[in-house]
Amino acid sequence: MSKSLEGKRALITGAGGGMGQSHAVLMAERGADIVIHDIKADGAEETAEMVRSVGCDASVLVVDIRDVSAFTAAVCDAGPVDILVNNAGVGGARRAIEDINEDVYNQMFEVHVRGTFFATQAVLPSMKKNKDGRIINISSIYAMGGSQLASHYAASKSAISGFTKSWARELAPWRIKVNAVAPGFIVTGMTEGSNPPEKIAEREKLMPLGEFCKPIDISYAVAWLASAETELISGQVISPNAGEVIVGY
Repeated sequence: MSKSLEGKRALITGAGGGMGQSHAVLMAERGADIVIHDIKADGAEETAEMVRSVGCDASVLVVDIRDVSAFTAAVCDAGPVDILVNNAGVGGARRAIEDINEDVYNQMFEVHVRGTFFATQAVLPSMKKNKDGRIINISSIYAMGGSQLASHYAASKSAISGFTKSWARELAPWRIKVNAVAPGFIVTGMTEGSNPPEKIAEREKLMPLGEFCKPIDISYAVAWLASAETELISGQVISPNAGEVIVGY
């Protein structure tokens, strides 16, 4: 496998399972040392062992990303990183507008929007000092085409896409590249918790390419955007989604 990330150090939020774990393992296989963040210690440690098993260094940060001061302190203690993957997230649970109370709404925006913003803020000093860096935000197809349910999820992911384009302009003088990956529907523990099996099966039949993307398909896009092959790509949203949503930008 290509060692396209050799010598790099990546912080991945929400890397204790699902897509975040997949990103961590693939990036380690490509040579990156990984700082693994998650709110759950057991998941984070599991990912760390997987990273170490391929010969790369793994550090673990167990902290709630909604606690900005604690999260920022943990990131500072962990040391400089070359790559940030803003992956931490919560599911929309297919809620209608009437089913979204203030606590549910606040959690969605605190994790996705505040979490992405302040994680990025925490890594900027070293990236600006080095005049280099990669920030990869995880958006969603629902930021591209809307969602019949879980409008709070779609709105929070739309904010992340807005951050991506704005930060690409703001941080360009320091050669910091900012892009987003907007996954289609992925079968993970989080999505299975929001969708009954029969609904998942019905939806998969409608995919133009005949199947859902897997976490590794999203990780391939993330690892590519983290590599030197994308030195002049910034402010873009890439969407691996098996052809379900096609939107021109």
